[in-house]
Amino acid sequence: MKTKIFAILAAVFYAVNIPLSKLLLEKSGPTMLAAFLYLGAGIGMVIYMALEKFSGKSGQKEPLTRKDLPYVCAIVILDIAAPILLMLGVARTTSANASLLNNFEIVATSLIALIVFKEFISKKLWAAIILLTAASIILSLDGGLGAFTFNEGSILILGACTCWGFENNCTKMISSKSSEEIVAIKGCFSGLGSLIIALIVGETFPAIETIAGILILGFVSYGLSINFYIMAQKDLGAAKTSAYYSVVPFLGVLFSMILVGERPQIQFYAALLIMIAGTILIVKDTIELQHTHIHTHVHCHEHSHGDIVHTHPHEHTHSHIHTHDADHENHRHSHNFSDNHNHIHPAL
Repeated sequence: MKTKIFAILAAVFYAVNIPLSKLLLEKSGPTMLAAFLYLGAGIGMVIYMALEKFSGKSGQKEPLTRKDLPYVCAIVILDIAAPILLMLGVARTTSANASLLNNFEIVATSLIALIVFKEFISKKLWAAIILLTAASIILSLDGGLGAFTFNEGSILILGACTCWGFENNCTKMISSKSSEEIVAIKGCFSGLGSLIIALIVGETFPAIETIAGILILGFVSYGLSINFYIMAQKDLGAAKTSAYYSVVPFLGVLFSMILVGERPQIQFYAALLIMIAGTILIVKDTIELQHTHIHTHVHCHEHSHGDIVHTHPHEHTHSHIHTHDADHENHRHSHNFSDNHNHIHPAL
C-alpha cells in the first residue's frame, strides 16, 4: 500500500506543475520561471541527500564517473532547452492543452530510441504513437478542427517534448547510477544555464516571494516526484509504476480546470479521447514487457556405479522416465525489460 501511495504522489506532484506554472507566469518571465523550477529541484535534492547522509539512511549508490560526462553534458544542455520551450509554450496556450501535449514526449522518446539506439517498438506502441501524434496535431490546431493554423504555444511544447525525448534516452545510459545525484546535477546546472539565458534576453528577477514559490514548486514537481517514482518502482516494478504515472496528463487537465478555471474547446475533448486510447495501449504494452515465459526444465540425475558417479543422461542402460506435474515442470518467470522502454518522463 505504501509503495502505491508513492506512485500516486509522484504522479500528483508532477501533474500540478503546469497549472501552477501557468499562474506563476503572471509574476515571472518564462525563462526565469524555468530556471528557478530546475534550481528548486537541484538545490532541494542536494539538501535531501545531505539529510539522508546525516541520518544514515543513504544506501550504497553508484556515483557518476568521468565516463558518464558526455551523457551528463548532453542532459544538462537538453534540460536547459526543454523547460524554457515548455514555459514559453505554456505562456501561449492553455495549461490543459500543455498538460495533454506532454504525452508527445512518449512519441519522441520511442522514435529516438528506435532510430538512434535501434530499440524494438511493438505493434501496440506503434498504434499508440499514431494516436498520440494525431491527438497532438488536433491540440496544435488553432481555431477548431477545420483550421490549419498551428498554435505557436503547442509547437513550442512539442519542441520541449522532443528535447526531453533525447534527454530520456541519454538518462537511460546512466540509469544505473545514483538517481539523486543525477537530479541534483541536472537541476543545479540546467537551472543556472537557464538563469544566464534569462538575464541575456533581458528578463528581470521576480519578487522574492515569487522566487520562493517557484523553488518550492520545482522541488516538489521535479525533485520529490522523481524520488517517489523511484521509491515506488523498487517494489511495484517499472511497468506498474509507469501505469500509475500515465495518469499525469489527465490529472494536469483536471488541475488546470480547478486551479486556473480553464474550459477547453470541443477540439480538446476530441484529442482527449484519442489520447486516452493511446495511453491505454501504452499501459498494456508496458505491462506486457514484464511478460511471462514458460520454460521446461530438463533434470539431470546422478547415478552411482561403485566408485563412479555419472551426472549425465544415458541413452540405453540408464535411461529413466521421470513424471512431474505441470506446476513442477513448467515454471513461469517474469522478465522485466522496462529499463529499455522508459517511455514515461517521471520528472526531471
